[in-house]
Amino acid sequence: MTRILLVEDHEEIWDFLSRRLQRRGYEVILAHDGQDGVEKTRVASPDIVLLDMNLPILDGWTAAKTIRADTSIPRVPIIALTAHAMSGDREKTLAAGCDDYHAKPVDFSKLLGQIEALLPAKTEQAAQ
Repeated sequence: MTRILLVEDHEEIWDFLSRRLQRRGYEVILAHDGQDGVEKTRVASPDIVLLDMNLPILDGWTAAKTIRADTSIPRVPIIALTAHAMSGDREKTLAAGCDDYHAKPVDFSKLLGQIEALLPAKTEQAAQ
């Protein structure tokens, strides 16, 4: 079963996303701040991370950079979830180490497509 780490501090969003992802057959692990997200990425070995960028304790940009800098964490795809939809925001999340960007409000069908597009890349990397 594909394991998704959802790092999100707003209950309405994590509740909505986790329930819909679980119905699609994904295992969902929750973290509610950036530091917890980094720790759970380390210990839970998710297949993909959905990372809100506006988080308490450690923001998403710093969390993504920390995950990428930690050599003990295998390369895992990260999709930034953010209300930041201004010019340059997508580039900023990619520069922080995210593999893709999804502007809020969440378009669930589009997000599923992004998740599925990144999962084969992880499988191919593991085979190398």
